[in-house]
Amino acid sequence: MQFRILSFLMLASFTAVAVPLSYTGTAHVIEGQATVTKANLFSCQNGQSRQSPIGIKTDKDQEFAVPAALQYQEQYFTTDLYNECSGVTPASIDDVDLSSVPVIEVDHDGEIITGYIFADNYFELFINGKLIGVDPIPFTPFNSNIVRFKVKKPYDIAIKVVDWEENSGLGTENNRGKKYHPGDGGLIASFSDGTVTNSDWSAQTFYTAPIYELSCATEIGQQRLTKRCDTDGRDSYDKAYSLHWQISQDWQTNNEYVTWPKSVKFTEQQIGVDNKKAYMNFQPQFSGAGASFIWSSNVILDNLVLFRYQVK
Repeated sequence: MQFRILSFLMLASFTAVAVPLSYTGTAHVIEGQATVTKANLFSCQNGQSRQSPIGIKTDKDQEFAVPAALQYQEQYFTTDLYNECSGVTPASIDDVDLSSVPVIEVDHDGEIITGYIFADNYFELFINGKLIGVDPIPFTPFNSNIVRFKVKKPYDIAIKVVDWEENSGLGTENNRGKKYHPGDGGLIASFSDGTVTNSDWSAQTFYTAPIYELSCATEIGQQRLTKRCDTDGRDSYDKAYSLHWQISQDWQTNNEYVTWPKSVKFTEQQIGVDNKKAYMNFQPQFSGAGASFIWSSNVILDNLVLFRYQVK
């Protein structure tokens, strides 16, 4: 049975404001910050970590966990490829004992697949709807992960990726000299059967913030577009909105993704990984294997993105 970290929380009291006429999209629009239900999900034992709060925002009878509803439990944590908080800091793949990584069985007569994942900031990986593992660090410091699973082709990959926030429900963090600065996301992964992240993967956003002027947000079919929206940081809180879309409970296995937009590729320079050992120490396993950083169309404002891909 899937565990939701927020399942025990009572519905927070919050009065949703009327949606301004300038917005014509399908999202639930909520003004202001979230009601914080957990101030910090994680603390680094051997280094510094940012606060990783969990919050609740509601629009009438619709409740949204921000930055996302999670299955964050230690029993699901993936094996560290690089994680300074747990003291795992190999210089390269040569220093990693791949045989020690547990194999999660999806099909008993399947092939054993090894995967390398680097997410900005947090991910949950599903294969054919089965949870393979979750990122042990929700926000920072940046880490990378190894997974192994046994499956038969064809199989479906589903990954939930979260760009975390310090200011709960506002999609912002203290960065670049600004207390309220939107962060950016990014996902890259490669698998031993040749599967890599690229623009063939489907991607859909389900939480976007901050939005200061709602008329900047548009929709064309299934494309949820915010390229015209302001991404500048602010010294103090300005009136800000967040956009939320409900996620189907069976999103990991249903066929809704066939109508989603395709992922957008980003360069290593755009994501900014040249100073992140969790990535650079294993560059051959990521971009060297042909994988690309991917996200939705807005790598800055879209904070919760679901990815789907079928391996044939």
